[in-house]
Formats: sequence, C-alpha cells, structure tokens
Amino acid sequence: NPDSDLVYVCEWEKRPKSNHSPSISLVCAWSCRNIIAFTTDLKNEDDDKDLSHMIHIIDTEHPWDVYSINSGHTEVISCLEWDQSGSRLLSADGDGQIKCWAMTEHLVNSWESTQGSSVEGDPIVALSWLHNGVKLALHVEKSGSTNFGEKFSRVKFSPSLTLFGGKPMEGWLAVTVSGLVTVSLLKPSGALLSASESLCRLRGRVALADIAFTGGGNIVVAATDGSSSSPVQFYKVCVSVVNEKCRIDTELLPSLFMRCTTDPVRRDKYPAVTHLKFLTRENSEQVLLCASSQMGSIVECWSLRKEGLPVNNIFQHRSPVVGEKQPMILKWRILSATNDLDRVSALALPKLPISISNTDLKVASDTKFCPGLGLALAFHDGSIQILHRLSLHTMGVFYGTSGSSQRVGDEPTIKRQRAGGPTVHFRALQFSWTSLALVGVDNHGKLHMIRVSPSMGQILDMNTLLRHLLFLLEYCMVTGYDWWDVLLHVQPGMVHNLVEKLHEEYMRQNQALQQVLATRIVAVKASLCKLSSATAARACDFHAKLLLIAISSTLKSLLRPHVLNTPDKSPGDRLAEICAKNTDADIDKVMINLKTEEFVLDGPPLQSLQQLIQWVGDFVLYLLANLPNQGSIVRPGFGFLRDGSSLGMLREMMVMIRIWGLLKPGCLPIYTATSDNQDSMSLLFRLLTKLWLCSRDEGHPQEPDETLLDECCLLPSQLLVPSMDWLPINDGVITKIQTKHQLRLQFGKPYTLPGLNPNDGLFYFQMDNLRCLHMGICPTEDSKACTRCGCVTMLRSPNKTNAMKQWEQRWIKNCLCGGLWRKIPNSLP
Repeated sequence: NPDSDLVYVCEWEKRPKSNHSPSISLVCAWSCRNIIAFTTDLKNEDDDKDLSHMIHIIDTEHPWDVYSINSGHTEVISCLEWDQSGSRLLSADGDGQIKCWAMTEHLVNSWESTQGSSVEGDPIVALSWLHNGVKLALHVEKSGSTNFGEKFSRVKFSPSLTLFGGKPMEGWLAVTVSGLVTVSLLKPSGALLSASESLCRLRGRVALADIAFTGGGNIVVAATDGSSSSPVQFYKVCVSVVNEKCRIDTELLPSLFMRCTTDPVRRDKYPAVTHLKFLTRENSEQVLLCASSQMGSIVECWSLRKEGLPVNNIFQHRSPVVGEKQPMILKWRILSATNDLDRVSALALPKLPISISNTDLKVASDTKFCPGLGLALAFHDGSIQILHRLSLHTMGVFYGTSGSSQRVGDEPTIKRQRAGGPTVHFRALQFSWTSLALVGVDNHGKLHMIRVSPSMGQILDMNTLLRHLLFLLEYCMVTGYDWWDVLLHVQPGMVHNLVEKLHEEYMRQNQALQQVLATRIVAVKASLCKLSSATAARACDFHAKLLLIAISSTLKSLLRPHVLNTPDKSPGDRLAEICAKNTDADIDKVMINLKTEEFVLDGPPLQSLQQLIQWVGDFVLYLLANLPNQGSIVRPGFGFLRDGSSLGMLREMMVMIRIWGLLKPGCLPIYTATSDNQDSMSLLFRLLTKLWLCSRDEGHPQEPDETLLDECCLLPSQLLVPSMDWLPINDGVITKIQTKHQLRLQFGKPYTLPGLNPNDGLFYFQMDNLRCLHMGICPTEDSKACTRCGCVTMLRSPNKTNAMKQWEQRWIKNCLCGGLWRKIPNSLP
C-alpha cells in the first residue's frame, strides 16, 4: 500500500530539440471543479513559439485535451488563481498586468478574457480573489455522526467587502514587487473600481508575498525581501468603497525573523527565503517559511499568539484596580522546524478545511485519516515529501518519476541509485481540493498526476478505508465540489458498499437537506458505479433517473393554477398527491380526480416537448417489457424495479401526458402496435401501476406476481419495444487509472480503450442525450460533451420555443449530473 502513486504523465507534442535550462518559475492552480491551469517556460524551436506567456487548461478526466490560451501577457506569467466557484481564473505577469478569464458558453475548453487591471511595469508577486464570506469546517472527530451539519459546519466569517444587504462584493487583490497593494472591485453593473496603496510608508522590495483573510473581513499580507536575515513583515489591509471610489487602508502588524538566522550553526547557511505561505487562506495566524541555499533548505512553521506583556517590578506591588487585566500583545512563536533538507523546488498546501484543534488532530491520528494534515515539498532530486502541516514530521515520500513509491523507511535515501543526466524535478505543485491527489509541472514541461493515499501508506482495514472515502464523498456532496480525486482511490470491489453506505447516510438527513442533495447523490452514485463492470448497468439507471427527475420537474413547472386565488399546493404537487393516493390502474379514472383546466397549455409548447414526452413513453415500455428478464442486477433498468419514487414519477407523467393528448394529439408518444384499436397508454399505465404497487413501500418491497410477469412477456408481441439509447462509451481517464501502473499520455492524442480503433473515435455521436433527438449519422452541428458522464448534446438549440428554452436552461451551465461541458468536433476526424 504505497504512500503515493504516479497516475499519469502528459507530454507536449513538440518538445525542444536541445536540453532545456530552466530559468523561469512555473505556476499551477487546481480548481474545486477539478480543472487545472498551468504555465510552462518551454520554447519550441520548430516555430520559435514562446510558451511561457500561454495558459494551458485541462479537466482532469481528459488530460490530453489541453486548451492553450494565448494570454496576451507580455511578460512571464507569475500567478494563477481560481475563484471560489472554480469558473473564473486570474492571471498576473511580470509587467503588472492582471487578467480575469471566464468560460465561453460555459465550455471548459473555451475561455476568454473578460476584464483586467494593471500596475504598469510593477511585477505581481501575490494574487488572490477577495473572500466571499463562505467558510466550512470539516470535523474529523464527528465523522461517525449521522448529521451532515455536525460533520461539516458553517463557520462565521465576514466577506472582505460587502454590498448593500450584506452580499459579498467580488474582486481581487494583488501585491507588487515594489511594495504596492492593488485592489480591483467588480461592481454589479460590470464596471471595475481599482485603487493602489503602499503597504507601508517606507516602500521596499517584495520578493515573496502571500495573502490571507480574517474572520472579521480584514486582509493580511505577509511579505519578505527575499533575504533570510531580513524580517518577514505582516500588514493588515482594509478595503472599502467611499463615494463610489475604492479605498485601501493598511496597518503594520508584528513581524518575525526566521530562527535559522539566529542559530549560530545556520546563520549564513540559508541566505534566501524561497517560499512564504500562510497555512490556509482563512488562517492568518500560521505561516510557513522556507529558506534555501544552492545545497539545501530548511522549513519553519510559525504561529501568532497572544501573550501577556511583562510589567516592570516598580508596578508589581501596587494594589490592582478592580477589573484591570494584564496588557496583551501579539507575538510570533515558532511551532516547529525541519532538519536540514535537500533543496526545495516547490511547495503545495492542502485545501481541505480540516479543523486543527487538538481533538481533531488526535482523532485523525487514531483513525489514520490524513487528508488535509500534510503539506507537500518537492525537491531538486525529483522526490516529494509529505510533511505534517504543524509538526513538520515526514508522513510520506514519493521518490520521483523514475522510481516507484515506497513507504517511509523502506530504503535509505543514500542507498538509492540515481539515474545519470539532468534530474527531473517539480517546479510547480498543487493539491486537489480533498488532498487526495497532487499535480506537478516539472522542469521539462511535463504534467504529472500523483495519487496520495488517505492513510499515507498506513495499513487500514476495509471498513476504515470505506469510512474515510465516504466522509470525503459526503463533503463533496455538501459543498458541491467535484469528487474526481476521491474516485482515484475507489477500487471496483468497494463500489457496491460505498453506494449502499452513501444512501444510508443520505436517508438519515432531514427532509429539506435531502431535497437539496437529491440529484447530487444520484450523480455521485452514477460516477461510482462506472468504476466496476459489475455495477456499470446501475450507472445507466442513475443517469436515466437524473433525466427523469429533470423532465418531471420541467413538465410540472409548465402547469399553472386556473385561478389566482389558489391554495398552498401547486398543480404539480396536487398531481403527485392524487396519483399517490389513487391506486386505480385505469388512467382515465385517475384523470377524473384532477382539475383538467390546470393542464391547459397552448399547442406550440406541447409540440416542442414531444421528444421528451416520447422518451418517457419509451422508457416505461422498455422497463415493463424487460421486467421478466430482470433476473440479474447487471441489466440496465434493474434499479427502477424497486424504486417506488421513480415509478410513481413515471405514473404521474403518464397521467399528465394523457390529459395533454386530449388537447394536442400530436404531442403523444408514438408506439408501433400490432393492433389498430389498442390503447397503448392505458395498457402501459395499468402494468406500471401494478409494478408501482409492489414497490411503493420501499422498506418492504414485494415481488411482481405471475400475472404481471405474463402480461409483460406479451408486450413485445403487442408493441415494438425501443432500444433505449444509453450513454456513449466514457472516454475519460478515471476508469483506466485504478491500477498502480503508470499511465503515460500525450497532449492532443486521446487515450483509447484496448481493442478500439482510434479512427472510430469517441467523437462519433448520433444522439443528443438531453434533447432526446437523433443528430444523424455524421452530425454537422457543433456539440458538447459532459466531462464526467460523457453525455452529448448540441451546442445550440434547434428549437426556439419558451418551453424548450426552459428545459435547456436546466443544463446550460452544467450537465444534469453536475459535470462540466467541453466542446467536441462536429464530425469524424
């Protein structure tokens, strides 16, 4: 059980002909939606194209599909920062230019610069979005609790700047090399307010800086001139808007000197400060410093403490005043320091908001739950060490791309044989949002993905490992973050247990939270089931359920009450209530109890929704016709047979469609029947009701009786059963990297499944999965595919009716499963 494991390596198609000598610092950023942005300082000699001014963006599921932005920066890019939603990106360069990038048409492989600011000729050394006031704490000691609210609690935290009503104001803040702090605020109108101010009266060179936020809405900046013998300065920055102008106030805070400079043994050993980082963006009271020389480095962790101010002896014996307290001051104290290390080339801090109270740390140690506890240091010999974020003791080691991962202590460093030639080492390093993966860019422009064990290589029993993964999946569900990095650690044999345990925990939540997470948990289950061939059919069922929920919500939302003075319940709620109470198998008798005037719609909206109505009709027929054959769980549709809520939803829609068919017969689903006088909808509704009655009590489901099975056996002879178009083959990387073997990929060249002709390709689609339309043998329309489930749909709508627009708005930003969209070619290569 190794501490970490190389998952894949991506290479540029064009490599430099000569050995490249690294001279420029690279940057890399990983968003909460599992999009990675990075830069490279490579220069292609074939076309003399300098890549150091370009931003490269990939989604982790399709790492070969790189989107390279010609950024327009005139100097080397020094900072990349994602916003809290993972949909916008800031870039800054050595000329003081800052640009804000956003997705074009919500496509992960199409970006444009929307706004920007600049401090002419003043290089940017630190960059951050203003805080939006949302902070969540993850409590390891309550991981066994049944309440999500106890496991993941909302922490009281003020935004950096608020608009009227307390809404956070968006914007960014940057620190320049000359000691300026510059702020840009995005007004609701789209205008940009900018201002700059000196960090202190005596401006000096700032070689390194970092930005953190306080719970009170203030901003703290840490800065150093790069010399370890100089103090590390801290400043409080307050941003406000006065008379439609941005105002910045700064205040000097207590500073510190690195301990290595006061140690007689190491006084001149590490002359330069090479890394300066707050441990987390929401904690301005703990900072990490790294001082280096050409031969090695040392890392120190410091904490800001309140201490009593000692009083002179003259005042010790005077009688104290009632209520008088000892004066307190803030002072930096060193928490821990490493021994002498190899030279550090890159540093990554965890993003998981794990509470670092003594209780949490003890529980994490007892349960061997390590995500969020370790920070990563990359060294010039190509290795990476995971150190405890407070004590700085070693938790895990990765020995570089040429060797395999080993546990700490397996082999002394001095005994390892190093390969000849220039050493490959990481120049930029970033943790994923659950701290279960690392991404790094090396000095030859390669991108590396490294899997980080939740237990840092400690041997765990299966139940404990499942509990850790379940805890992180729940965290992603609650926050809305993408869970791709959690799936890296799920083996096929774990899938069934994880899905069952996740469902059990979900059912223990209150009704309101269940409604919020209803579609998100289905999406998590679907992505889990894809990891095992034994549960692949269940993944189809979960995707069908997502589509079913969305169609049901859309169709019900079209209903309007007949009169304005109506009771609390909407027509859709009354439909669900009546269908749940009325167990009659005759669709016309159920219809009698409804106020049919509430279902009156104009012809054009109904006709435009016909393909969705057709999908509902086909799906009901498919389920019933395959009921006798569902002896095995591996067959698609099996998951619906005991899902009373989904069958009830289908039943409600059949009633609604029946009423609409009286108004507009053209909107009804089309069935190919063997008899001209057969009422297909009545037949299907009767059988569907019988099946629903068997499973509506999900606690005690009943097996379908022989009569129902016999009638379902006759269906294929009465109606032509459609072959439902399930999702296309998933062309992502997650199902290929469950083994411990390295996977080497190349930018621009899709990874194909064994035995699959790459020319048959995964971009040859015939079905619009969300509009339920056939696009033809060789589609000419621009299309987009979901990065998570592979669902394909046309980029632009062929239908302009309001009803269809309402349907399409449900997935314009994300797929129904919550995945991101990426544009795909419109025809075969």
